[in-house]
Amino acid sequence: MLKGFFNVPKPQNEPVLNYGPGSAERAQLQAALSEARSYVADIPMYIGAEEVRTGKTGEVRPPHDHQHLLANFHEGDKTHVTAAIDAALAAKEDWENLAWEQRASIFLRAAELISGPYRAKINAATMLGQSKNAYQAEIDSACEFIDFLRFNVHYMTEIYQQQPPISPKGVWNRVEQRPLEGFVFALTPFNFTAIAGNLPTSAAMMGNVVVWKPAYTQIYAANIIMQVLREAGLPPGVINLIYVDGPLAGDVIFSHPDFAGIHFTGSTGVFQNIWKTIGTNIHQYKTYPRIVGETGGKDFVVAHPSANADVVSTALVRGAFEYQGQKCSAASRAYIPASLWPAVKENMQRDIASFNMGPVEDFSNFINAVITEASFDKLAKYIDAAKADSNVEVIAGGGYDKSKGWFVEPTVLKVNDPYYVTMCEELFGPVLTVYVYEDDKFEEILDIVDKTSIYALTGSIIAQDRYAVAIATNKLRNAAGNFYINDKPTGAVVGQQPFGGARGSGTNDKAGSMINLLRWVSPRTIKETFDPPKDYRYPFLG
Repeated sequence: MLKGFFNVPKPQNEPVLNYGPGSAERAQLQAALSEARSYVADIPMYIGAEEVRTGKTGEVRPPHDHQHLLANFHEGDKTHVTAAIDAALAAKEDWENLAWEQRASIFLRAAELISGPYRAKINAATMLGQSKNAYQAEIDSACEFIDFLRFNVHYMTEIYQQQPPISPKGVWNRVEQRPLEGFVFALTPFNFTAIAGNLPTSAAMMGNVVVWKPAYTQIYAANIIMQVLREAGLPPGVINLIYVDGPLAGDVIFSHPDFAGIHFTGSTGVFQNIWKTIGTNIHQYKTYPRIVGETGGKDFVVAHPSANADVVSTALVRGAFEYQGQKCSAASRAYIPASLWPAVKENMQRDIASFNMGPVEDFSNFINAVITEASFDKLAKYIDAAKADSNVEVIAGGGYDKSKGWFVEPTVLKVNDPYYVTMCEELFGPVLTVYVYEDDKFEEILDIVDKTSIYALTGSIIAQDRYAVAIATNKLRNAAGNFYINDKPTGAVVGQQPFGGARGSGTNDKAGSMINLLRWVSPRTIKETFDPPKDYRYPFLG
């Protein structure tokens, strides 16, 4: 075994490529898109060293072109969940005993593979499977995933370096960070390939073994992640990728005595049900499981009368409509002062009218499709209800069409009631609701913002008046785990803005930080005495 105190490469955020006309990266990505569409992929589960094909298959179709078949994936059942757990536990001893720098090297190599030879492939898979345009895929499946891998290696070394500051004469005090006793369950969402990759790899990096179940609508890119990890040298059984119905997987996992933790991103309702199930089964586990989750958001933008109207409108159209509003952090409710509203309204209508909407293969399209027909139908229902309500004005959009793909126009609603349903409920689509308030009611509107929603994920204050910024920052301190000043509430960058919220938005364990990795270790304090006492008598007894 190697001996030394090793320094890992200093992490830097991965540069974002621009995919402009004539660029090499654009040509490579277009070629990858064409290649992916040219055949129907056969996607297995990955359990231990095996690629598991059950013959019971589900389909992967682009949300923007639902007549095209991209892939078939092999769906499992409870027996495959058990097999994945068994494979993880069988790999556990060797993996957790592997020197940390060997583990680090695997994930650093994975980052390099994504940065180089797999970049176009993983971006193309994200674009086709999740209907993201080239830029949204680049900042997600390439840059953010790379950043998670590199920065987490750095944070891992910082954790290991944290040691007791005092060891008095004759004593050596130290702390080791043990992996959790058992396996970790990673349950990942459709909307970010980077999150789908980070949830299993962050736990595995700290020496844990993982059972990973992605959203079915993200399987196409999840398969590429496993290909990258295998090529990077991840041993079989450390991360096991399964495609099993959620409740079936939960029945097996949450009743297993070796269940040690869950790393989750998804809906609030599902997470709360998982928490309840774990509580009910707590007597069955060898240890208290770690529960880490990031869930929903009803994210806000508050403009002060001193704000610049161009800044406000740009923050809204980007924050609300990039990736069709399917970001946990997307702006979905806005509070605009009456004096600014005419200019903000005009700007938004102009910008939204300039949007092109269509398939991701056409790089001129800013807007693509929502993820599923169920999402489309839900959004259409809310939009129709708004159109029929005399207290709601449709400022932009309002149309939808499912004939070719699940296309919903970017829609702006102006409401007379700050508690109207679309100001309160998470829609997860390209619908922004605006409430216009009187200029002298700024502090009152902040109170309304704070109590409108169960969520507390992201939010923004836009103002040039510094007193207004200070007031909003204080009054909304519990309303958002990621708070933005003079910016949109989306786009957190690993190493810069650790991400997560509280209240109904999750446990706020901050993905992309040391805080998150600490959840996947169990510290052991060791005290070694060099010249131990040989007589029980203390001096006071004399």
